[in-house]
Amino acid sequence: MGWLAGVLILFLGLLASIALHELGHFSFAKLFRVRTTQFMVGFGPTMWSRRKGETEYGVKWIPLGGYIRMIGMLPPRKGDAPGQVRQVSTGPWQGLIESARGAALEEVRPGDEDRVFYAKKWWQKLLIMFGGPAMNLILSVVFFAILLMGLGVQEQQPVINRVSDCMVPASQADVGKCPPNAALTPARQVGLREGDRIASFDGKPIDDYRELQELIRGSGGRTVPVVVQRNGRNLPLNVPITRNKMYDLKDQDKIVEVGFLGITPTRELERQGPGAVATTMGDLTKRTGTALLRMPQKMVGIWNAAFSGKERDPNGPVGVVGVSRIGGDVAASDTLTGTEKVAYFVMLLGSLNLAVGLFNLVPLLPLDGGHIAGALLEALKKAFARVFRKPDPGYVDVAKALPVTYVMAAVLIVMGGLLIYADLVNPIRFNG
Repeated sequence: MGWLAGVLILFLGLLASIALHELGHFSFAKLFRVRTTQFMVGFGPTMWSRRKGETEYGVKWIPLGGYIRMIGMLPPRKGDAPGQVRQVSTGPWQGLIESARGAALEEVRPGDEDRVFYAKKWWQKLLIMFGGPAMNLILSVVFFAILLMGLGVQEQQPVINRVSDCMVPASQADVGKCPPNAALTPARQVGLREGDRIASFDGKPIDDYRELQELIRGSGGRTVPVVVQRNGRNLPLNVPITRNKMYDLKDQDKIVEVGFLGITPTRELERQGPGAVATTMGDLTKRTGTALLRMPQKMVGIWNAAFSGKERDPNGPVGVVGVSRIGGDVAASDTLTGTEKVAYFVMLLGSLNLAVGLFNLVPLLPLDGGHIAGALLEALKKAFARVFRKPDPGYVDVAKALPVTYVMAAVLIVMGGLLIYADLVNPIRFNG
C-alpha cells in the first residue's frame, strides 16, 4: 500500500504540474482576449469535462501532457481575406500545410478577427507561449525553496558513517561483497571506525566534508597524516591514500582515477538560506540544459536498456511511468524517515518541473519554444522594417514550419513510447 501511495502521490503531482503549465498559457491568453475553447489535462478520449463560458475544461484518459486550444494558431496566407481558405496544393508538404491552415481557420467565427492568436502583438504571443514554461520554472523554484529552506537537506559531515572493506571501482560499488583478492581500503587498513570524526587531514583542520573529499582525491599515492577524534580523544594516524576509479564530482557520467580512502560520511539535516536556493537552481539549470543537449545520445542507452537488457543509466532520462515508480520505491523504503521521504518527493517534483520548463523552451515546433522563436523573429523583422523605413512585414507565418513540426512530433512520440517501455521492463530503481 505504501508503494502504491507513493506512485499516486507523485503521479498526481505531475498532473497538477501539467495543469499549472497550461494555466500559465491560459492566463495570458485570457488577458490578451484570445478565444480559448479548451483547457485539457491529458490526451485522447475525454474522461470528464465541463463548459464554463466559451471554454471547455476537462481531463483526458491519457495523462501524458495537456493543452489549451486557442483559435487562430495558424494564420491565413498573406493576401487572403480573413477566414478565406484557398484549396491549393503544389506538393505533399504544401498540401499538409494548407490542410492544417484550413482546419485552424475554420474555427474563426465572424467577430473573432481581434481574438485570434496570430493577430496579437508579438510580445503578447511571446508572453502567452512563455507562460507555460515560466509556470514550471516558478514551481521548480518554489519546490526547491521548500526543500532547502523549509525541510532542509542532508549535508555530509566529516564523521564516518561506514568504512568500506575493499577496493572496487565506483561502477561496482553496489556488488554487496568484496571480489576475490580485492585489496583492503586505506580506511580499513589503519583501523578507522564508524563514528570517527576527521579532525585534520595533511595538517589542515577539517570542518566540511566537501573540503575533505577534495583533499583525499588530490592525495592519491601518498601517505598522509590524519588526526581522528574518537571517544573524546585525538588519534594521529598515517594513512596510505591509494588511487581508485570514481565518478567525477562535477560530471557524474565521467569516471576518473583519484585518491581514495574508503569511507562514507554521515549526513545531518540542515536548513539553507535564499542564497542556497539561487545557487542550487543555477547549478541544476546548467546540468539539466546539458542533459537536454545529450538527449539523443542518452536515448541510445535507453534503447539498449529496453531491448538488450543492459544496465539502466541512473542519470539518464526517465518518463512519467518511471518517475511514478521511483515515487513508489521512496514511499516503501524502510531506511528513510518520513521527513526524508517528503524531501525526496519535493526534490523530484522540483527537478521534473525544471526539466519540463527547459524542454518546452527548445525553439522547435510543436514545443512552446517554437512559437516563442516565431514571436521573436516577428519582433526582429518589425524592428528592421522601422529602422529602414520599410512596410510593416506583419505576422510571421509559422505554418511554413509545419513539416519540421510533424517530424518533431513523431520523434517526441517515439521517444515517449520508448521511455514508457523502458520504465516498465527495465526501470531505474531507488536504492536508499
